[in-house]
Amino acid sequence: MWTEGEVVSVLVPRPIGGGLDYLAPPGGVRTGAFVEVPLGPTREIGVVWGPEQGQVERARLRPILKRLDAAPMDASMRRFLERVAAYTVSPLPLVLRLATRVPGIRDPRPQRALLRPTGIEPEKLTPARRRVLDMFAARGGMPVAPAEIREMAGVSAAVVKGLEDQGALERETVARDEAYPELFSERSGYTLSESQEEAAAMLRQGAAANAFSPVLLKGVTGSGKTEVYLEAVAETLRSGRQALVLLPEIALTGEFVRRVSERFGGGPGEWHSEITPAERRRLWRAVGDG
Repeated sequence: MWTEGEVVSVLVPRPIGGGLDYLAPPGGVRTGAFVEVPLGPTREIGVVWGPEQGQVERARLRPILKRLDAAPMDASMRRFLERVAAYTVSPLPLVLRLATRVPGIRDPRPQRALLRPTGIEPEKLTPARRRVLDMFAARGGMPVAPAEIREMAGVSAAVVKGLEDQGALERETVARDEAYPELFSERSGYTLSESQEEAAAMLRQGAAANAFSPVLLKGVTGSGKTEVYLEAVAETLRSGRQALVLLPEIALTGEFVRRVSERFGGGPGEWHSEITPAERRRLWRAVGDG
């Protein structure tokens, strides 16, 4: 944690070589934090990368303007970007640009309102109000969005507001973006042939080693390569890690997502040119949150 006034290096996604020195803002800032900094006459997003570079005297340094509402980039992700830059012989700031190309990165996390029962009986328990309370009872008291309450209980907005005004329902604010489903590595449904199982065993062994282990899986169309490859994904999930699968063509996405859903009981996060800005933001924040 860097305290107010300490000099830190901030990496911005601009082709300017490396990090730039800034003064930590009031309240301090931690390494990996997403921040907004002045850069010439403009404002730019950046990531606090570490200690000062020492290239500019302190009297000329400008302070970080603000911290952004985004999970800090952890050390493993920063190391990964540095490895990508070195491996591809690319400037680190431009690699950071690839990792921050998401709409609304400066905006606060979108919120939505939910209502939950308090256990307080309303003054007048009309049939409509009873339907609302019965709906909550059937759901175990789980919070529900106002629009969903109206739809599931078949009541008007006035009924819901009346219950809230009388204290029978209380409002809470939660993040709008839903979490991605948990994937279950042991989910079955496809029996591998002898040759497929032999290949899958090699892939599982390589995934369990948690080390760089390139493998070429060769087979004709329809020979079950995808199912064999998913065994490596399953082994990765068993160890508590995540898997990144790259597809060569966007047209293959739909079929692959269906196969993943059947194998693991839930779909993966998708990142390609056809997803909506809201879904892109949701996935980017989910990656940041681990």
